[in-house]
Amino acid sequence: MTPAVPSAAQAIDYVLAISWQPGFCEMRPAVPECQSQTADRFDATHFTLHGLWPEPRGNFYCGVPPHDQELDRRTQWQALPVLPLSAETRQHLDQSMPGTQSGLHRHEWIKHGTCSEMPTPEAYFQESLRLLAALNNSPLQALFQDAIGSTLSGDAIRAAIDNAFGEGVGEKVQIICKSVGPRDLIVELRFNLKGPLKDRDFKAALQSATSRDPGCPGGEVDAVD
Repeated sequence: MTPAVPSAAQAIDYVLAISWQPGFCEMRPAVPECQSQTADRFDATHFTLHGLWPEPRGNFYCGVPPHDQELDRRTQWQALPVLPLSAETRQHLDQSMPGTQSGLHRHEWIKHGTCSEMPTPEAYFQESLRLLAALNNSPLQALFQDAIGSTLSGDAIRAAIDNAFGEGVGEKVQIICKSVGPRDLIVELRFNLKGPLKDRDFKAALQSATSRDPGCPGGEVDAVD
């Protein structure tokens, strides 16, 4: 199940997908991470990790046995192999990726991480968490936290990204919204990043990436129910 790690000459690009968990939970209230969500938990006010996806799209399941691929496609994530993660990384991941309660980390490694430049789950998630922390320590997180219960425009989101990471960088981000009843909720942001990523400054990886489709024009920043 060990992926073929690209060389510097074959460096691949990535999409970093981060979730606004309260909005996601409006769509999937029955999953364990939403059943257990509380207003004082980390994911009520901070971005959480969905995944770090090697590009181009379709770069999946590198060196993964067919049986595990089939389990993953059937969303039987808890039946996938247990990942060899350090106690520290697993603790950090449980906070910053609440979907670990549903086996999301196993899915993300099997489908995407095996095709990354990171040779092990430990390295892959350490890198993913490092990139996520750059966003949670930026003005973008503060913008979302201050807007909980109200709406944010795409222009406001991109202005905060430009402020944090450089003018024009907001064009490298796609805003994902979902309709729940009459409400349009922001559920995810997807950032194009230029590889290789290993120990590379998040700002530099973002600035040198290509632009993305802007996605939705904005929406509500949901609060925990």
